[in-house]
Amino acid sequence: MSTAPHIDIDLAAFWSDPYPALARLRREAPIAFVPQLGSTLFSSRDDIFVSEKQIDVFSSHQPEGLMNRLMGHNMMRKDGDAHMAERKAIFPTISPKTVKAHWTAQFQAHADRIIDTLDPGKRVDFVKDFALPFSAECLKSITGLTNMRFEDMNAWSQAMIDGIANYAGDPAVEARCHAATAGIDAAIDDMLPTLSKTPDQSLLGVTLAAGMAMDSIRANIKLAISGGQNEPRDAVAGTVWALLTHPDQLTLARADEVSWLQVFEEYARWISPIGMSPRRIAKPWTIRDIAFEPDDRVFFMFGSANRDEKHFVNGQQFDVRRDASRSIAFGAGPHFCAGAWASRSMLADVALPTIFARLKNLRLRDDEPVRIGGWAFRGLLNLLVTWDATVPR
Repeated sequence: MSTAPHIDIDLAAFWSDPYPALARLRREAPIAFVPQLGSTLFSSRDDIFVSEKQIDVFSSHQPEGLMNRLMGHNMMRKDGDAHMAERKAIFPTISPKTVKAHWTAQFQAHADRIIDTLDPGKRVDFVKDFALPFSAECLKSITGLTNMRFEDMNAWSQAMIDGIANYAGDPAVEARCHAATAGIDAAIDDMLPTLSKTPDQSLLGVTLAAGMAMDSIRANIKLAISGGQNEPRDAVAGTVWALLTHPDQLTLARADEVSWLQVFEEYARWISPIGMSPRRIAKPWTIRDIAFEPDDRVFFMFGSANRDEKHFVNGQQFDVRRDASRSIAFGAGPHFCAGAWASRSMLADVALPTIFARLKNLRLRDDEPVRIGGWAFRGLLNLLVTWDATVPR
């Protein structure tokens, strides 16, 4: 255990809204051991920005970690050459060039098709009825698991997310995670004959063609599903909510005074869909007079870093005119999110402009309050909306 000062939190309150506790940590103890999480939390952007690059100390390799045990040893839990080799193998699927030339048109087709099914005369929950299927259909295309139902993609992603955050050891949560990984393995097995014979640009097709070991292919596809479903899903719904509750900022985007990419980047700073990344201390280390021993667990709190008062004035406010370039919503070191370009395309090139162009006078309904939760992964749980008419494609 580190020698960091101990700071207690209320877990239920932290899940509901982590930002007051994170602000307290930044003020009182930017590096603090939180007994309720069994980890030392880094809440300062400067500390995280520097430490995340020190992979010899703050290692992603966690042999006994929940992700390794439940999902297999993927590139997120590897450092150095091992990490870069797998990152290089998947790059042809998610490179900026491939996203622009290959995936963006498919993302657009998914968005338009889903919007065509929505009826403003019915009860529309934008999380469940658009953000969830849109993210899942895009992820089906990228992974190559087009044989899956979008409902399974979402459910299995959530089960894995719950599993790798199951620090309390709830056996029911672990069982759901095992069921999800078994379902993904079965979907991979079903697609192997086709994609082995005729590889495509998908993650499964590209890694098979690269000769990656099958255990690593499975682990990295599970990684892509665990993060690649919830982050775009939560960002789509959350950014729509943010704009509908800040109509002056929606006006700026509609008038092209700010880009949709600026809007997305500011939302990802303001409410980071992925709010935490864990690390293992690899060797004795001291920072800010706080000593760490090997195998101590550290949480880099991205959601806190992105509201750090030293870098973001009034960081608790959503402001699309802000320079969000110092945000580390996608990470800051060698583990910078490999899917960042795909996420930006899904949100800024497709979802946001399409939603606000095609759903005339989109607005919130007032018969159910918006609920939002989570701290490691944070997003809207519901978003009831209506609009006057759907503009044809």
